[in-house]
Amino acid sequence: MLDIKLIRENPAVVQERLNLRGEYDLQPILTLDEQRRQLEQERIVLQTRSNDIGKLVGEKIKSGCDPKGEEIKVLRAEGQQLKIQLSELEPKEKEIDVQITQLLLPIPNLPSESTPVGKDERENVEIRRWGDEYIPQNPNILHHADIGEKLNLLEFKQAVKVAQARFVALKGAGAALERALIQFMLDRHTKNGYIEVMPPLLVNSTSLTATGQLPKFAEESFKCDSDDLWLIPTSEVSVMNLYRDDILDAEQLPIHHCSYTPCFRREAGSYGKDTRGLIRLHQFNKVEMVKLVHPDTSEAEHEKLVQDAEGVLQALKLPYRVIELCTGDLGFSAAKCYDIEVWLPSAGTYREISSCSNVKDFQARRANIRFKEAGKKGTQYIHALNGSGLAVGRTMAAILENYQQPDETIRIPDVLQPYLRREIL
Repeated sequence: MLDIKLIRENPAVVQERLNLRGEYDLQPILTLDEQRRQLEQERIVLQTRSNDIGKLVGEKIKSGCDPKGEEIKVLRAEGQQLKIQLSELEPKEKEIDVQITQLLLPIPNLPSESTPVGKDERENVEIRRWGDEYIPQNPNILHHADIGEKLNLLEFKQAVKVAQARFVALKGAGAALERALIQFMLDRHTKNGYIEVMPPLLVNSTSLTATGQLPKFAEESFKCDSDDLWLIPTSEVSVMNLYRDDILDAEQLPIHHCSYTPCFRREAGSYGKDTRGLIRLHQFNKVEMVKLVHPDTSEAEHEKLVQDAEGVLQALKLPYRVIELCTGDLGFSAAKCYDIEVWLPSAGTYREISSCSNVKDFQARRANIRFKEAGKKGTQYIHALNGSGLAVGRTMAAILENYQQPDETIRIPDVLQPYLRREIL
């Protein structure tokens, strides 16, 4: 959520940054904010007068005035009237606060000053590539769904029977490979200092609102009709909300977590895109990285987050590239974002496997996560970062294609062999 003070004091600057992301009108917010400040000023004047009357009554009685005399009665009557006026103002202020919040919730984060300006994904900027030497030269590589079914690793038709389209069942070595990838990723991240969390898969509406999924992405999520519970689209939601409404000590920062969970997304609006295979499923496994950090270190922490995600692909020797998203392609909560895209030979292109975002204080304001520094007054909002480390199904897809042999077997990456105790699928 954007800082209302920032909008109030720099409306033109905020509007200019928002215009890089789309069309957003700040005027209704500014109008309500002005009304709220007028009510606040009126309340302060009334409260000050009420306090003065209370003191004056005490002083007059102390100096000898009759507590039941006319002068005291007049003052007390005025005090009573002021209390009535104050009681009428408070709900008006609260109602305007609610209206302002409702208007702020759908507004995305401001792009970072260093984020490249662009209208859509065609104007994203490639930062670097890695692993060109590992791109397979076999011209007859099968799509991962085809080789997966041929080797009896992936079951799509049966999963449709159990659920619906865009679900998969993993069998035999396919299930073992998925588990191996999950454990390998967790082992790597915990060795790098991340603390593993296994959080709830169902979260309440407040949790989804805190991380920016609600209200904007309600149609993308699966909700339980009988409860105020939603299946998580990413473990970032659960992990971040473990700290909701907390005030941390500055010494606790940075906090680094990694988490494996199944994730659930309707993929509304993506019909016709990647309908085959493991790229765009309603249910998929993911290892997520989440950071809560001091604002002064968030940019450096962001670069390290990307390196940690890249490290997984480098260890697996999977070719990839890193792109920086332009202002028109940023995710809702992100101020700055790098996507990591892995090479898929059957498509002859790179496809997203991790999105690493610095959301700065945007989620912290929504979730009310603050920290306090010793010797300083007040509190500050933490900065939050998140990134996939990695999307497991997409990693499997990349292995099934990049490690596919001419005889249509799959060579297991060296770093995974201890987890599988085999070299070939």
